[in-house]
Amino acid sequence: MMKPEDLRSHRWFGGDELRNFSHRARSRQLGFNPEEHLGKPVIGILNTWSDINPCHMHLRERAEQVKRGVWQAGGFPLEFPVATLSETYQKPTPMLYRNLLAMETEEILRSYPIDGAVLMGGCDKSTPALLMGAASAGLPAIFVPAGPMLKGHWRNEILGSGTDMWKYWDDKRAGLIGDAEMSELERGLARSPGTCMTMGTASTMTSAAEVLGMTLPGAASIPAVDSAHHRMAAASGARVVEMVWENLTISQVLDKRAYSDAITTVLALGGSTNAVIHLIAMAGRSQIPLSIEDFDAIARQVPVLANVRPGGDFLMEDFYYAGGLPGLLSRLTDLLHTDRVTVTGKTLGELLAVARVHNDDVIRTRDNPVAAEGGVAVLRGNLAPSGAVIKHIAAEPHLLTHTGPAVVFDNYSDLKKRINDPGLGITEDSVLVLRGSGPLGGPGMPEYGMLPIPDHLLAKGVRDMVRISDARMSGTSYGACVLHVAPESFVGGPLALVRDGDLITLDVPARRLHLEVDDAELDARRALWEPPAPPFERGYGSLYAKHITQADEGCDFDFLAKAGANPEPDAR
Repeated sequence: MMKPEDLRSHRWFGGDELRNFSHRARSRQLGFNPEEHLGKPVIGILNTWSDINPCHMHLRERAEQVKRGVWQAGGFPLEFPVATLSETYQKPTPMLYRNLLAMETEEILRSYPIDGAVLMGGCDKSTPALLMGAASAGLPAIFVPAGPMLKGHWRNEILGSGTDMWKYWDDKRAGLIGDAEMSELERGLARSPGTCMTMGTASTMTSAAEVLGMTLPGAASIPAVDSAHHRMAAASGARVVEMVWENLTISQVLDKRAYSDAITTVLALGGSTNAVIHLIAMAGRSQIPLSIEDFDAIARQVPVLANVRPGGDFLMEDFYYAGGLPGLLSRLTDLLHTDRVTVTGKTLGELLAVARVHNDDVIRTRDNPVAAEGGVAVLRGNLAPSGAVIKHIAAEPHLLTHTGPAVVFDNYSDLKKRINDPGLGITEDSVLVLRGSGPLGGPGMPEYGMLPIPDHLLAKGVRDMVRISDARMSGTSYGACVLHVAPESFVGGPLALVRDGDLITLDVPARRLHLEVDDAELDARRALWEPPAPPFERGYGSLYAKHITQADEGCDFDFLAKAGANPEPDAR
């Protein structure tokens, strides 16, 4: 066990030098008495609350409950506001700024007198960003998920945010509903604090954080407004104080086995394709090699057990009351590393020994899965030499083996302008191709990957087509959308060479994505290709463009993913 003089914060507050005196004097300026903080673990609460982030609008209050737990356990809480990454509002995409929040997290934990950290987030990019930064900082840390919002309602229907937005927007474009219905849907789609209540990127990544061992058991699926969420926040604050005294650091929790189990869990959830990029980046911060091939190999062994939209029927509130993530994991113990430690100090196996499932339709049994294989497949071929992904569980089955002529759009503006142009001759057999939307080309790899289906096909009842891009898509989206094509077109990947009318073959069972054009013709096209001008001339965007890696490498900054230690600051 640690002693008070062993605390990292002791270097700021505990000595007899001028700087120690100054730090204590400034603590008095803040209104704190010596007995309130001296000799106690200082807990940094990194809060992504913001007025413009509806997913996190309750985290200002939850931080108070975290502080309550810290105080009760004998710690000293300090709240730090950090960047909020609002999927709803931040343009062109918060993915552009995931690494910025990761950098901020790491440097705050490194540069202040902090002994342990509580990381508060949940909206898509905030979870991986906070965990990436904390992994690089290396302190004891625990994650408090924002939690999913309540179910949406419209007339007599249950709505899932994101998923039903896409569905009803297509119905509006097809002329099946009008402005009055859309106005009602607008008020009922998202009706409480919290993240999307489907198995989108938010719940996929908070579930990944839980199985990684970074949260208290069951934390990921507690609805944001449930009183259990208040209690979880307080218990997390108390637990991180104990972690400091135990010197249970993040590196002891995030090992290779943990990341393997995270992949297994994401696949069993039918989770978001974005998890592929985020987990690769997170593992990189832990100096653990992880690749897209790991996802495909594990996917062939893992059934989908979570019957949650967009790949299933229910929502996160139902999932929580059916037993939550511990319930699901209790049905996968033979596929998990149950002997590894979690932030609780107990092993994963000890936590799952008391887990139960209360609804076998929401959390399926192994002999009655939603799908026999994990919901994400990794594709390769001459169109994606470094790989691409598809969430095939959310696509119409007849499209999983398909050959059709390409209709190419150079960027998202071009797509919006021309998608309904009758002159393009788009049919349901066409393959829609969007380029210029990857990590550099987007910029930031926006969620453009669920390309809109032309209005005339929607009116005929067509709701899915093969779509290919170097973009991402929302975890709440669905359809036969091939994503993360790497290398991206902006750097001269094969997607840059596709022309209208080229035949493209998608074969998910064979894990193949092939442009039916011979090598000589592709070489001739490549000789004519010219790289586009960089989108940023200065600032953070310029830094991003110089150091961002491709989708198959996790889209981290190369200088953050590399091995190496930074010196501890001299606090005196």
